[in-house]
Amino acid sequence: MPGHGHAGIEQAVNAFSLLRDYFEGAIIVDAESRITWMDARYRDLLKLAPDFDPIGLPVEEVIPHSLMRRVVETGKPILLDIMRFDDRQFVVCRIPLKDEAGKIEGAIGFVFYDNVDYLEPILDKFENLQKQLTRAQAALTRERQAKYSLSSFVGVSDAVKELKSQVRRFALREGAVLILGETGTGKELLAHAIHQQSDRADGPFIAVNVAAVPEQLLEAEFFGVAPGAFTGADRKPRKGKFELAHGGTLFLDEIGDMPPGIQAKFLRVLQDGEVEPLGSNTVRKVDVRIIAATSQDLEAKVADRSFRADLYYRIAVLAIRIPPLRERRGDVAALCETLLEQVMRSSGQRGWVLMPEAIRLLEAHDWPGNVRELRNVLERAAALAPSEVLDAAAIRRALPQAAPRSPSVPALSGGGDLSAKLAEAERQAIIAALDASNGEKLAAARQLGVSRSQFYEKLRRHNISS
Repeated sequence: MPGHGHAGIEQAVNAFSLLRDYFEGAIIVDAESRITWMDARYRDLLKLAPDFDPIGLPVEEVIPHSLMRRVVETGKPILLDIMRFDDRQFVVCRIPLKDEAGKIEGAIGFVFYDNVDYLEPILDKFENLQKQLTRAQAALTRERQAKYSLSSFVGVSDAVKELKSQVRRFALREGAVLILGETGTGKELLAHAIHQQSDRADGPFIAVNVAAVPEQLLEAEFFGVAPGAFTGADRKPRKGKFELAHGGTLFLDEIGDMPPGIQAKFLRVLQDGEVEPLGSNTVRKVDVRIIAATSQDLEAKVADRSFRADLYYRIAVLAIRIPPLRERRGDVAALCETLLEQVMRSSGQRGWVLMPEAIRLLEAHDWPGNVRELRNVLERAAALAPSEVLDAAAIRRALPQAAPRSPSVPALSGGGDLSAKLAEAERQAIIAALDASNGEKLAAARQLGVSRSQFYEKLRRHNISS
């Protein structure tokens, strides 16, 4: 064990040496959940190569399903648990290590048994109960489970590594999370990942796109409807999203589009933990974690009073910014590899081959639509390609071209690269649409065929104030 002078960890090692006959192996991590010591028997259980040195590595890189980080960050032990490793299951115990002042300096984990046969009577009883519950809720559970994990967010850049580290930290807390990022950056994917890594992972994950629900229906969507609340209402009560998300997570995409009238009622639910369905005089307790996302500048909306300041501070307890793809161009190659695995192939085709010059072309693009746009370009290139080889010519054909000029859009200058020309064309089209609609942003968005949230994001990106 490396000498680091922490008395608590050294005492833990000494205690293990006295009790080793009662355990099958042990591991110790430091305050950053990096492995500082591992018993030789634990190495054998994990079947680690003799020349592999786990010391200093994050514990999840060696033991993917380890919960040692949770013990370190919460300071709470997990006294009995079943941990999966490959096709085996270990019965384990995890305990936080503290110094004399009570500060967490790491954690120690023990393997009681290297299989679960010893717990067979309890497991059989639990399995029968679990089967009954699973049969009753199978269809509903499939709809309300997180669809993505953190590994679904592809990237090898320092920006993505820091982002994932932040997500892991925030997942273990209970505060509301606000995810900021341009359209197509993967905000909903990260929301699923936060839920999946949180203590609410077994609860429902309910998602609402605020921009996609008509304003007059939002109140019923969030808070539910009592029987006969209005003409044509169902005779049975209809639960709102808050009640459906009870015990889990409610994800609000494009929260910047929430109308002011709903914001006040929404804030009251967050403050009191109670919902009152439409047409009802009774309130119901709800336990829900809020994860919100937006591509808009919420602080600017607070400044112009289109978004309540008290609601903003309530949902922005923990803020995460997803960098746009143009700020992490080094991830383009890894993203292409993952995305092309999902693109349809013809029968007998082994897979798509992306040539180096094609990757360089993709890395040079500005990607205003981010990963979603990259996916579309790859799908278009694959559909147009005569073979499984995607070269620079195939990518060039698939990249968006400058829109044809119209009387309302001035001609572009001859200089500059394609990305700059496309950006200028988009900017001029937005200004022309605003002029044609007398500054009415919603009408301009309809004229351009984009959603309200996308239009506001384009205004922000092009620094168009009116």
